[in-house]
Amino acid sequence: MTGQQFIAGTRTASSTSTFTATNPATTNPIAPAFYEATADEVDRALTAAFEAFQLTRTLPPERTAAFLDAIADEILALGDDLIHRATAETGLPNGRFVGERGRTVNQLRLFAQVVREGSWVDARIDTAQPDRSPIPKADIRLMKVALGPVVVFGASNFPLAFSVAGGDTASALAAGCPVVVKAHPAHPGTCELVAGAITRAAERTAMPAGVFSMLHGRSHEVGLALVEHARTAAVGFTGSLRGGRALFDAANRRAVPIPVFAEMGSTNPVFVLPEALAERSNAIAQGLLQSVTLGVGQFCTNPGLVVGLSGAAFDAFAEAVATHAKGSAPGTMLHEGIRHGYEQSVAHMANTTDVAEIARSTTDADPLRTEADAAFFRTDAHTYAEHPHLHEEVFGPASLLVTCADRKAMLDLARNLDGHLTATLHGTPADLEAHRDLIDILTQNVGRLVINGFPTGVEVCPSMHHGGPYPATTDSRFTSVGTAAIQRFVRPICYQNLPDNLLPPALQNANSLGLWRLVDNAMTQEDIM
Repeated sequence: MTGQQFIAGTRTASSTSTFTATNPATTNPIAPAFYEATADEVDRALTAAFEAFQLTRTLPPERTAAFLDAIADEILALGDDLIHRATAETGLPNGRFVGERGRTVNQLRLFAQVVREGSWVDARIDTAQPDRSPIPKADIRLMKVALGPVVVFGASNFPLAFSVAGGDTASALAAGCPVVVKAHPAHPGTCELVAGAITRAAERTAMPAGVFSMLHGRSHEVGLALVEHARTAAVGFTGSLRGGRALFDAANRRAVPIPVFAEMGSTNPVFVLPEALAERSNAIAQGLLQSVTLGVGQFCTNPGLVVGLSGAAFDAFAEAVATHAKGSAPGTMLHEGIRHGYEQSVAHMANTTDVAEIARSTTDADPLRTEADAAFFRTDAHTYAEHPHLHEEVFGPASLLVTCADRKAMLDLARNLDGHLTATLHGTPADLEAHRDLIDILTQNVGRLVINGFPTGVEVCPSMHHGGPYPATTDSRFTSVGTAAIQRFVRPICYQNLPDNLLPPALQNANSLGLWRLVDNAMTQEDIM
């Protein structure tokens, strides 16, 4: 491990400025030192990416798919070295990373399948009708093509699945876009190991060297330089609202604005309906605690808001939550910055008039380690409406229980929610039938509606949508998880009356790729005669 940048298959270190990772469980530094990327290194990485794009944008699907499969193979070949380094840099247990490595590898292989199948290009063909009256119809054909070099920012809370070889990188590469990754400074060693795996995969499959680069940096300057570079065509980001908005604003200040697909903040409200509360209050309370404390609450789908009707049933539910929470143990957070932000948010909530703390872990967090304990609070819908800071995400193991005086107050609260990644309803069949209006309201404010479960855990599959209205994401039309994530990094191109031999294979009369295509308004895999 060298701490250097990866630029188009070579390692460089031009800067004299360095930083080290820290083990959050011990607060000890972890060797080696990592070099801050320079402006020249940013330029070299994106210049190489643009040169590579001239090839990757038109590569045969099998070449791109083989590259994605090779990345998966090389990540697995890292073995326990990757698991141990990730554990040391994050404080998360080995078992968590074994599972996350599996998810990372599986989504790479899933995108390889998407590329081989090929229908993601959404080929649409309207054949010419020269004899149409009163105006002849031209031959018009459309498909999706790669945007260009994509800058990906690694996330702190998923050092594998949302990082160097995570979903943003996998979907961008699948679309034919070279990738330049900004490594997360909290786990730079983990990033370096995975970057090495991608570089080896590129060499194995004879990809152009600039198809992948990775740069280190703690400073905001490195990230902004990547977004502002003229060769950057799009950005993928998972992190805080503040960070995502800063990148979004920078991208829109450019002479040529570019899309920033940022997943930022969400409190993921949970609504507990009356009959469900009466039938299984304790089970819902237990499930809530497990969801809130999973991964020390460091999930973008952590349920930070729980809503129900005031009364004895909700009082009993709150008491059950408090009882279970008091028995939970503190956990190590990813880094000191996250713990500091969590403690500030919890203190702000605790100091809010008419907000009551109902539970904390009875075992105190160790102030000498990067630990945090679970915290649950309670208030009413009026207080919640009066204090906008209560609507903000608390990134960590905390949740706010809110009681509504009646059904109208619950609907009003739902109607006035900000955009969220998810909303959850716990209800019996009768509850759900009686609350169709609530369901309809929530579908306008979230990207995923969960029934009788909890939102933590995001399946990687074609039907998953991991996005939502602002401020959950910058563009609610797109997902960062699942095969539809590829659509962030493509654009449509339409050809009118182009000779068949000059068309891309996906649009030629002979369907050599075997794609499903919309031909004269009918889906078919047949050739055009």
